[in-house]
Order: sequence, then C-alpha cells, then structure tokens
Amino acid sequence: MTRWVLAALLGHWKRRPWQALALLLGLATATALWSGVQALNAEARASYARASALLGADRFASIAVAGGAALPQVDYVALRRAGWRVSPVLEGEFSFDGRDYRLIGIDPLTLPPGTLGTDDLEEGADLVAFLAPPYRIFGGPTTVAALSGADLPSLRSVESLPEGTLVGDIGFVQGVLRREGEISRLIVMPEQKPSRLPLSEITATRLVETLPRDVPELASLTESFHMNLTAFGLLSFVVGHFIVHATIGLAFEQRRPLFRTLRALGVSRGRLLAALVVELGALALVAGFAGTAMGYVIAATLLPDVAASLQGLYGAQVAGSLSLSPLWWLAGMAISLGGAGVAAASSLWKAAHLPILAPAGAEAWHGAEKRQQRVQRGMAAVLALVALAAGLGGSLLAGFVLMGAVLMTAALLLPSLLSLVIAWFGKMAVSAEAQWFWADTRAQLGGLSLALMALLLALSVNIGVGTMVDGFRQTFLGYLDKRLASELYVYAESDEQGEALVAALEAEPEVEAILPIRNVETRYEGFPVFVYGFRDHETYRDNWPMLAAVARPWARVAEGDAVLISEQMARRFSLVPGATLVLPTPRDDWALEVAGVYPDYGNPTGQMMVAMPALLARWQDVEYRRFGVRVTATEVPALKAALVEKFALSEAQLVDQAALKAVSRRIFETTFAVTVALNALTLAVAGLALFTSLLTLATLRLPHLAPVWALGMTRRRLAGLEMVRSLALALFTAVLAIPLGLTVAWVLTHVINVKAFGWMLPVYPFPGQWARLMALALAVAALASFIPAARLARMSPADLLRLFSHER
Repeated sequence: MTRWVLAALLGHWKRRPWQALALLLGLATATALWSGVQALNAEARASYARASALLGADRFASIAVAGGAALPQVDYVALRRAGWRVSPVLEGEFSFDGRDYRLIGIDPLTLPPGTLGTDDLEEGADLVAFLAPPYRIFGGPTTVAALSGADLPSLRSVESLPEGTLVGDIGFVQGVLRREGEISRLIVMPEQKPSRLPLSEITATRLVETLPRDVPELASLTESFHMNLTAFGLLSFVVGHFIVHATIGLAFEQRRPLFRTLRALGVSRGRLLAALVVELGALALVAGFAGTAMGYVIAATLLPDVAASLQGLYGAQVAGSLSLSPLWWLAGMAISLGGAGVAAASSLWKAAHLPILAPAGAEAWHGAEKRQQRVQRGMAAVLALVALAAGLGGSLLAGFVLMGAVLMTAALLLPSLLSLVIAWFGKMAVSAEAQWFWADTRAQLGGLSLALMALLLALSVNIGVGTMVDGFRQTFLGYLDKRLASELYVYAESDEQGEALVAALEAEPEVEAILPIRNVETRYEGFPVFVYGFRDHETYRDNWPMLAAVARPWARVAEGDAVLISEQMARRFSLVPGATLVLPTPRDDWALEVAGVYPDYGNPTGQMMVAMPALLARWQDVEYRRFGVRVTATEVPALKAALVEKFALSEAQLVDQAALKAVSRRIFETTFAVTVALNALTLAVAGLALFTSLLTLATLRLPHLAPVWALGMTRRRLAGLEMVRSLALALFTAVLAIPLGLTVAWVLTHVINVKAFGWMLPVYPFPGQWARLMALALAVAALASFIPAARLARMSPADLLRLFSHER
C-alpha cells in the first residue's frame, strides 16, 4: 500500500513539472549559496589558523621592544645567557612579480616543539640544507610554484604553511631583508628556570612580554567580513526557501482531494504522513546534492575575490584553492533536508488534521489571508522590538541582528501594505472591469506574498549594499584626491639610495618640495598602529582631510607634543581632539595631545601623524626610502626619465599620482567584487522566486478566470490584465523597497561599518540605481507572467467551458 501511496503522490509532480522544477531549484539555490559561503569562510579561517599556529603565536608568549622597534640581536644573546629560553624570529616582506610575500626567519634549533622547524625538519639532511649555504626556503605549494623564477635558494613545498608565506634560516633572512643584527620578536618557551632575571635587569632595551593570543589575530580582525558573508548566505537561504515554502504549500492545497480520497480508501494518517515525509526527503536529497555541488562551484569561483577582499581590507593571505572535508558535504545535505522540513511543517500539520469528509473544492492556499496577515503583523511587532533592542546594543553582532530584524519586519508587513494600496486603487476604480481587476488582484495577493517578500528583501538589500558601495566609491575618490596630493612618488631600494635621490631632486629646479614618508609600526593598548612622521608643509594643511580638530592642528603637531590620529583609533579608544594619549616608544612613554582626527578608509589598523623630528628622536633606523615630490604635473614625465637615467630605477619605484590613483581604484573594485557578486546572486534567486510562483499559480488561476470569460471578456483581454496585474504588484514592491533599502544602507554605514572597520560613511542617494532595479523587477514580472498569459490567450473556448463547468 505504501508503494501505491507514494506512486499517487509522485504523480502530482509528473503532471506539474514546473512545480517540481521550482521546488528543486529553490532548495538547490538556497543550499548552494549557503554552503558556498560556508566553504569560503571555512577556507579563510583555516588559513588564519595556519598563520597563527605557524610559530606558536596562539600558544607561546613573546618578547618584543616597546614601541615596535627592532630587537637587537645582542639582547637575544644576553637573555639566553641569563636563563631565558627564547627563540628568535625575524619577519619582513619582499616583492616578486608585483606581489608581496611574507618572509620569516627562524632558528630551528631553539624553536618550541610543534612549530615549524621541529616537525618539518626531522631529517638531518633537511636541517643541514636549511641552515647552511646555499640554504633552503619553505613555502606553501602555490607560493613555491609562483616563485619558481625568483632569485631565491632551493624552495621546498610544505602543506602546513599558509600561502604567501616563506620561512628560512634567520641569518639568511637578515641578509635578504638587509636587517643584519635585528630580530622582530622572541618566542618564549613555557618551561623556564625559576631563577631567571627580570627583563629590565638584563638589557637596557625596553622589552615587554606579551601573553599568547587566545584568538588568532587575523581571525579576530576579519570576523566582520565573514559575518557579512554569512549574512548574505543566510539572506539567500531565506529568499530561496520562500520558493520552497510557496511551492510545497501550493502542492499540498492542490492535492487536498487526493489526500481525502486516500484516507477514504483506508490509508491511515500515519502512513500518509510517512509517505509525504519520504517523498519530501527524496526531493530534498536530490536538491541538496545538486545544491552542495553548486555551492562548491560558487565558492571556487568567488574564492579569488574573497582572497583579494581580505588582502585589500586586512592584508590577510588566503589560500587560492578549496580543501573541504566530507563534513562540509554532509552539512550541505543536512541544510537541504532541514530547510525542506521547516518549509513543509505547516503543510504537514494541515495534512495530519485534514478531515476525511472535508470538501474537495478548489481551495486556494491563501484562503485565510486576513488571519494570516494579522499573525504576520504580530510577528512584525515582535521583530520591531528586537530591532529596537539591537539598535541599543554596541556589538557587531547586534548590528547584523538590527539589519535582519528590520528586513524581516518589512517583509512581514508587505502583504498588509500591498493590501492597503490595492484597496485604495479599488475605491478609486469606476468601471466594473476595473473594480473586478483590483478585487481579483487583492485575492491573488496571498498566493504571491512569499515571492513578493523575497523580491522586497533582495531589492532592498541590493539598494542598501549598492548605496553603501557607490557612496564609499564617491567618498573614496574624493579622499584619494586629497591624500595623494604629491604629483610623483619615489621609492628607493635602500636608505643610501634614498639620500642620493633626495640630493638629486633638490638639484632639480622644477621640484617644489620633497616630502619624506617615514613610519614605524607599533602597538597602542594592543592595537596595531603605524606612526608616520611628516615634514611641516602647506601640502598637508591645504589637502589633508579632517573630521574634527583643535585650532591650528598642524602647527600644534609640528611643535612635537601633539598628534593627529585616524578615525579608527578615535572610535576604538574614544579619543577626541584635546584628549591625551600615552604612546610607548623605545625611549620613553610619549604623552601626546590629540590635535585632530582624519579619515583613513580601508585601513584595518590605526594610524598617527607626528612631527618628523619627534619621530626620529624616539625611533632609530627609520627607513628613508619613500618620498612624495611636489612638481608641476607637466614636468613629471621629464623628471621620471631623468631619475631612471641617473639611478636606473624600475617602473615600480616611480609612480605618478594618476597611476597610483588608478591602482587604488582597481584595488577598491576588487575588494568589493565578492559583495557585488553575492548581491547579484541574491537578486537572481528572488527573481526566480517570483518567476516560479507566477508559473505555479497559473493553473489555479484558470478556474477563477473562466467565469469572467463566460460573462463576455475576451481571452486576449484577460491575458493582458494578468500581465498588468503582475507588473503592478512588482512595481508596488519595488517602490516600497526604496525606503527599506535606504534604511539598510544607513545601518550598514552608521552601525555595522563603524563596528567592523572603525569608520563611518555618508549615505548618498542614487536614483539611477533605483530605476535600474525597478526596471529589472518589472522585466522579471513581465517574463514570468508572459508564459501563462500567452497560454490563456491561446486556450480554446471548449477548455474554458470545461473549467467553468467543473468549477460549478
């Protein structure tokens, strides 16, 4: 009996293949986007974990110089002699073929167990090759392949190394980086002699010991980006399941007579429910497998953009290939099964409580529309309270909860708002045909409400994210015009070459000013900060953007006891102009007055601007290799040619203002490529929801149109009105999406962006973007309604008569 029950149930999908396709597409696309996003997040987090575990940063304490200066090698020797079990590490960067690589120097003989140098140098031959000339360098597989033509010693591929990272003997690395006698930090062994001397009694250098990080720094820093991806994946999952819920609900309503017949023939309630669950599970498994495979393709396609975004926003290196575990595939199948179960729960409940003698009339699934709208309004009120509570919260998660609650509140209120709009048009109608049109449109609203909710969510998120990205682009371009004021930027290979370049530039009559760019990296209360020294010049006063400042900020800073800080630092530490901060330096603790706050878009770290003499008085050996040159724009080509001829500089060492701005714009577009792609995918899923809903409802609509045809309205007229109805509903939804999208943009720029990155963006209106999205929504509605409308226009009178008779 169970076999025949299943055959009867599956016959419905055979007779209505569009519904089966809609169900499978809804589940597959929802599963694909969710599992694809999870794959991207998993790969990125695995890269962070490998980077953190590389030298035991998550397990061992470290020692470094206060203020971030290099640690002299003689201090390392003194610590070892005083009983401190420490291992030296030197970190730096070098470039090859336009890409930066992280180069780490280690001493494998003193590294703690479980770090590189103990597990990867087990064989004596490897250890000798690593320590002795011509040396051996370790790198990830992709990194080794990319550096095959570089002027480096023998390269060995090590799977455990994060991409973009190379590891070599510290003595060799000191030579490559031209930092002989320097160390970045010391790794502290957990087992130490009880009688070891305090750091302050061993060396005059101001050393500080830092405890191991419980959370990898990159993972903590990039959590906002991954939460953003997860939010997109969840939104796509919800939008996709609107299709599933609508399709399953429609199928259950259409099969009510079948359920009644099966129950009358003796099929028990439990057997019927079991057959329905088996049917749904089989469809969910097919869709889950297809969706998970599609998710892998989506993740593999978007991974380069994700890697570029993380590199552009945070400087984080992510592997360029996916390595997914079987658990990820199982999770994708589970998501599909769970989503199908949630979407079908209400329909299964109705099937379980269906009376055997229930009337088998053509009951539409929106029969209790008013009651359903009351329930939705109640849920919207609860979500509005959640949004209010989240708005008062101060965390990044609260910001995402706020945005999600606002979106779902608006989606739940959409049917009620559309009902009011349609009722108003109905009151304004004069002719009988117009009155019927609006009344029938209101009757259809229940069947299309889920698809219209999906369209509202997708359009509003597209407007919100598009407004944020376009507003950021507009702000960023203006910001570049002010920050990149010098007409030419020169990069020397060494301090000696830098001094020679300055002497040559000073001799050129067309050069108006030379502005050295010198900085050190340090930490302020654990937060990474770059401290820049500037030469007092009107270029900064005339061009540098300011958000807030005291009177005469540049003059105050030039005196040596004041500082300009980036917006990230100001927000993170609640610093305002006039406040005082204490910055640790290798010489002393430097008390500085905050003279101003300036924007620093796209920088995940903090930044300070101090007077150049004050910087050089507290940090020694600050690189003297980068310079901004003020010169008339027409003189730039001739000056570049003269410098190339005299110093044999490469193209990368001479960058004019226009080229640097072009590179910055290209990095900006690459950084947001993944966001734009996910935005487009979400809109595509919403369009699919509307398309499939209109197609699946077309069959149910015919019995309601047949009486109108019998009263004298032509089939062509009915078909035209069907298309107008779909276009009107899509247009109303698109118009309501505009204020919701602007609200989303405000939450993104004033709440989430501030918590995630530390800076706020203005919100600009972009009517052209709204018009394009409205046109797209209308195009989808027109395409979806054209197929059933064309079928209605060609339907024979005999078929319409049969429908009319059957309905009576």
